[in-house]
Amino acid sequence: MHDAVKKEQRMPDAFVILFFVIVAAGLLTLFVRPGAFTTEQVTTSAGEAREVVDASSFHYAADSPAGATLFSDSAEQTGLLNYAFDGLVSGDRYGSAVGVVAFILIVGGAFGIVMKTGAIHNGILALINRTQHAGTAVLPVMFVLFSLGGAIFGMGEEAIAFCIVLVPLIVALGYDSITAVLITYVATQIGFATSWMNPFSVAIAQGIAGVPLMSGQGFRIAMWAVFTVTGLMFTLLYARRIKADPALSPCRETDQRHHKHQQSTTDSFGRTDICILLWFMAAIIWVIWGVIVHAYYIPQIATQFFAMGLGAGLIAFIGGRMRLNGISQAFVEGARDLLPAALIVGMAKGIVLVLGGDDVTSPSVLNTLLFYTSEALAETSTVVSALLMLTFQGVFNFFVASGSGQAAITMPLMAPLSDLVGVSRQVSVLAFQLGDGLTNLIIPTSASLIGCLGVARLDWTVWARFVWKLVLLLFALACASIFLAVITGFS
Repeated sequence: MHDAVKKEQRMPDAFVILFFVIVAAGLLTLFVRPGAFTTEQVTTSAGEAREVVDASSFHYAADSPAGATLFSDSAEQTGLLNYAFDGLVSGDRYGSAVGVVAFILIVGGAFGIVMKTGAIHNGILALINRTQHAGTAVLPVMFVLFSLGGAIFGMGEEAIAFCIVLVPLIVALGYDSITAVLITYVATQIGFATSWMNPFSVAIAQGIAGVPLMSGQGFRIAMWAVFTVTGLMFTLLYARRIKADPALSPCRETDQRHHKHQQSTTDSFGRTDICILLWFMAAIIWVIWGVIVHAYYIPQIATQFFAMGLGAGLIAFIGGRMRLNGISQAFVEGARDLLPAALIVGMAKGIVLVLGGDDVTSPSVLNTLLFYTSEALAETSTVVSALLMLTFQGVFNFFVASGSGQAAITMPLMAPLSDLVGVSRQVSVLAFQLGDGLTNLIIPTSASLIGCLGVARLDWTVWARFVWKLVLLLFALACASIFLAVITGFS
């Protein structure tokens, strides 16, 4: 595990990467002429009027580029040192960056309260205690539940806490630590990558791309089912092989420690937990109803999740589980855990501002880069262009493993690029979420992965040698999903 930790420490932090990207962006403004496009109004298949980029309208600005300054005291220009503040306060309540930053912090705080109540934790433990003598029955149940957690509310870092409890229990059932990581962390990331409503990934990407929030649910739910079943089958086949012959486990020696320190769990699942989970499910249904029936957007959805957190805290208070100050502290801790992601969203928007902004009708270096990228992709078919977007997102995730941060950095480029190459913006969002989520299974820069492996006492190199086959299998499914989305006109 020490080698994996050292590799993680040698990787630059996301903020360090963003800073050097800012410097590179500033240098680009010295050599690249700003350009702009014009837009045209089209009518979608649903009969909606929409402004899209006219691919043939690119033109350079008449003035020569002056380049970004080190510091700017004007609201009209963003200097290199202004990128953090200008990025964080840019936009409005309906989108990037200030609206998305507020959305992340409020939703993070709300889920912080829900997780602090212990209802989800106790529910899982109660389920395990009632099924631990049923052998493999516990594995599919856990896998599907954690996949739903990743799909519904972006469960990721929380898997670390569950690994602490589940690793010894899964080992006690005759499996190994890798099986425990598969049914927890891997399941959450499969759900994360194929989500239809994850507020930290697909919702943010759709908001930036100008796609109706949580649209395309039918396709994504079907995709989630296929990916989840595939991951589950891979897990069950591996678990069956290990239970039949424990010597085949790559982590057999380290798992011996768990046998020496088995932890018993008690069923503390009670009425308070049931009420909180029922309220949680009702709140999720409320969010879905609001989006579908009333077209709720970022401000309304953030408020719905806030109400969900308050309700869960109130139930926990009435049940004697939490005090009022504890509810407040849980909200703060939940928001604090997502503060880096919120800051990345703002600072990433600063990159766009240094390059001249993301308005395709106003001259900017970003528009010129977009034009040249689209020219390269235009030489390929729409399917190949979409697959290249998927590959790009997967590679970029190695450097910025935050889903919301990556959305803020890449979607302002990928969304208008999809207009230019004939791919729907919904497909560009699909390429983002698949490329972002699936590579989380193997990249050593993922804090959640390294944390889960640390709890399981697994070295990253051991994990990488094991999981690469699953990653390739899921990436092949991702390519097939992108192909199907393009040829069926998914929008």
